[in-house]
Amino acid sequence: MEDYGDQPLLKKHYYHENCPGCKVDQAKELKQDVTFRNVFTIWIVILCSTLPIASLFPYLYFMVKDFNIAETEEDISSYAGYVGSAFMVGRALTSILWGMVADRYGRKPVVIIGIISVVIFNTLFGLCTSFRMAIIMRFLLGALNGLVGPMKAYSSEIFREEYQALGQSTVAAAWGVGLAFGPALGGYLAQPVQKYPNIFPKDSFWDKFPYFLPCFIVSAMALAVLISCIWLQETLHNHKTEALENRTNETDKNKMIQKDESLLRNWPLMSSIIVYCVFAIHDIAFIEIFSLWSVSPRRLDGLNFETNDVGSVLALAGVAIIIFQLGIYQSVQKICGPIVLARIAGVLSIPILQSFPFMTMLSGFTLNISIYSAAILKNLFIEVISTGLYILQNKAVDQHQRGVANGICITAMSACKIIGPAAGGAILTWSQKLGMHASFLPGPHLVFFGLNLVEGLALLLTFKPFLIERKTPSEQLY
Repeated sequence: MEDYGDQPLLKKHYYHENCPGCKVDQAKELKQDVTFRNVFTIWIVILCSTLPIASLFPYLYFMVKDFNIAETEEDISSYAGYVGSAFMVGRALTSILWGMVADRYGRKPVVIIGIISVVIFNTLFGLCTSFRMAIIMRFLLGALNGLVGPMKAYSSEIFREEYQALGQSTVAAAWGVGLAFGPALGGYLAQPVQKYPNIFPKDSFWDKFPYFLPCFIVSAMALAVLISCIWLQETLHNHKTEALENRTNETDKNKMIQKDESLLRNWPLMSSIIVYCVFAIHDIAFIEIFSLWSVSPRRLDGLNFETNDVGSVLALAGVAIIIFQLGIYQSVQKICGPIVLARIAGVLSIPILQSFPFMTMLSGFTLNISIYSAAILKNLFIEVISTGLYILQNKAVDQHQRGVANGICITAMSACKIIGPAAGGAILTWSQKLGMHASFLPGPHLVFFGLNLVEGLALLLTFKPFLIERKTPSEQLY
């Protein structure tokens, strides 16, 4: 056995001087990885990706109505679903490609390109004057936005193994806050001439483009994040190819090649992706249906909320997500594990979800307490489930495959989320046309029952033998 002398000499032998991945590994060994900077970086980049996805939901009903494409008021929800799905179509087609680029050239370039796409195409979406233009802008925004997969990989690589839950809960918290504050932002800032006539005069630019202001604010935030990403740490090692070329053991080469080819046969990875995708169909459908149902008139069995009412509900849900995910989740997850915690959240979600249509019978203070409580809990449970599955996915692969693995996950999830908004909008339209006179599951009861069926299926898939967790080397010792 070689003797490398004291500890500094050993570190110098192990770490490559100009390798960004080695610098990250060295920071982890020195326990300098759990910093505000690393957590905040993950937070703002994921938030930058999520806000454009969700910010349109409160005003999408009115935007589609202004396009004058729906023949009846009940048809508006269906067309809104197509706009919501266009983003996911684009992302489903390109996520694996972005994952391959991230594994080859690094996480940072993909993140920067994704943020630039948000700045450009989210801004243009606010200027859309036709249904076709809106579809195209959302599609391009999804196709060029490869942020989520590389950042999920980044969050598992920037922290030590014992802090994996912190990295993934930060991703889920930022994602959840984006899904909550995005609609809040859209709800408060859409149609500013009607809401704030003293600031935004009639017949002005803001009157011609009533949905530009929330898009502009999100794009401005993305521009600030883009500038901050100049200092983003790269976690990928740049000496991997050199190390492979220097290997003289042909058996080791063959093992590595075989390992690279077996990604789709990695059942711990694929099972967690499949479960995540089923939950994803439910989650995106719920977010859209909740917003569309809330602003629908009472005669269609909705709550007749204004966009800022929806924004207030979801903003408070976002605050709850921040507190739980960053303050409580890691401790609770250590006790019961990510899978059990996800199951508990799934079981509790079912009665909460079915309570929403009964709220049309309420009004005033009772309605506000009920809708706020149910929405906060439901959005919190969505992020608890997502965090657990993020942890499983990134534990299932090694670093050199993590970008592609997350790309596969985002592609599959996006493909499923194409179904969510389109199917959710169509079923909501159908349930509103049937009204409260249907003999089985009248009015909105039908669409929320459908959401519960998907939730129940996903919950069943979290059990063995379907969902398998890969054990890390340290876990295999016990």
